[in-house]
Amino acid sequence: MSSRDSSSRPPPAACSTPRTLSIRPHVEAIQYNDAASWNYDPTAQEYYYGFGCTIVSTGAKIPIAAEFTQAKQADQETAMRVTRDALAVDTPIWMLGDSAYDILNWHDHLLAAGVVPIAPYNPRNTDDPKDIEYRVEDRIEERSEDVQLKQSILDETYNNRTGVERTNDAVKDCGLGHVRARGRVHARTEVFLALCLRLVVAITNYERGNEPGYEKL
Repeated sequence: MSSRDSSSRPPPAACSTPRTLSIRPHVEAIQYNDAASWNYDPTAQEYYYGFGCTIVSTGAKIPIAAEFTQAKQADQETAMRVTRDALAVDTPIWMLGDSAYDILNWHDHLLAAGVVPIAPYNPRNTDDPKDIEYRVEDRIEERSEDVQLKQSILDETYNNRTGVERTNDAVKDCGLGHVRARGRVHARTEVFLALCLRLVVAITNYERGNEPGYEKL
């Protein structure tokens, strides 16, 4: 399909999205940035000097919502704000997150919007752990006796999140990984410029008739 035919297709960020994923890439800063701090990245199993960034992305490596944070670990307020911003762009079938998203308000907000949240259950959040793998199992059981989610479907959907996680690499190619600006405000601006650049690449590829998930023009 040529770029002239693109008007007949829905825009990439407004397509029916099967699943979105909230990721938290770390943002390294220069050592002279006094606004940054030392953080631990459990995925990379290393400490780094910099900031955090919570991103909600679609399977096409398109960031649709983001928030710059002081630390790698985002708080509940940040998680909820980014989630609301993402739902304003598109309503997926699933929204995936790691165990840091074992948040009752997050699950209930998504279920009320018709989205199935999948985040691993964190037994450290209670003295009386439940026999579940994902928090949504408990929330569905409390909400309805007629609705059941198969464990195999939850596992398959969550385990296939790696394709969406490639957004992390895509935005790093646009300059997200290491910010050279000094100060929190300038570092935040550089991060969002990198995210905007990723959107420009996706839209340009789409207009040319290519997959928006391509990382190069």
